[in-house]
Amino acid sequence: MDKVNFTVCLAGVPIGVTALCQSTKSFCREYLTEEEPEFSLEVTPKDIAFEREKSAREDAYEGIPTRKFSDSYLETLAVYRKIADRMLDEGVLLFHGSVVAVDNAAYLFTAKSGTGKSTHTRLWRQMLGERAVMVNDDKPLLRVAEGGIVAYGTPWDGKHHLSSNIAVPLKAICILERGEENRIWEVGARDAWPMLMQQSYRSNNPTKLAKTMEMLDLLAEKARLYRMACNMELSAAEASYQKMR
Repeated sequence: MDKVNFTVCLAGVPIGVTALCQSTKSFCREYLTEEEPEFSLEVTPKDIAFEREKSAREDAYEGIPTRKFSDSYLETLAVYRKIADRMLDEGVLLFHGSVVAVDNAAYLFTAKSGTGKSTHTRLWRQMLGERAVMVNDDKPLLRVAEGGIVAYGTPWDGKHHLSSNIAVPLKAICILERGEENRIWEVGARDAWPMLMQQSYRSNNPTKLAKTMEMLDLLAEKARLYRMACNMELSAAEASYQKMR
């Protein structure tokens, strides 16, 4: 099989990729660049096998039938895993959440799977129209620095493929949970930290895991943190927007 070489720019960093599937380059098409890579990575059949085994273990843990994924899909996961691990050295963190931007400020909603992150940002777009722009609906990158946090779009943008190749200053993070009535309140770092850690990329390398923890401390310091119990109605978006803006 001929290998596929290309360079993708994520969070302002040009990254050289050597892939096995042409579809992986197509997957990254909106982020391709001709710039000289700052670092490079290569995907091997062993990496794809790892992703398949990991997925099977997760399915067994959830008690669901083992899902059958194509090599091409699993390769995209392997590429992002390698990128996420290396980007920790650049002060960039992969985070699981849905990010919407309004008036050049980004708002990140995170929660356990199935809680309704994407539904909530969809309600924001319904309420605010063209003022609301999706940065990334699933796995954005966050550049964490003393000067503030910046959220970036990526091709890994969830089942609805909602993202933009943009960079927007992150203003707030909201941890969602289901509730019959809408209620949102500001929280401190200690309250939010366990969920922030759970939703972040965590390297198997102890040194890099320590970097993740350092970035999360800074993230909790620079962004406003909220918790929200919400339903799936437009009033939920109205409540969160009024509180967080």
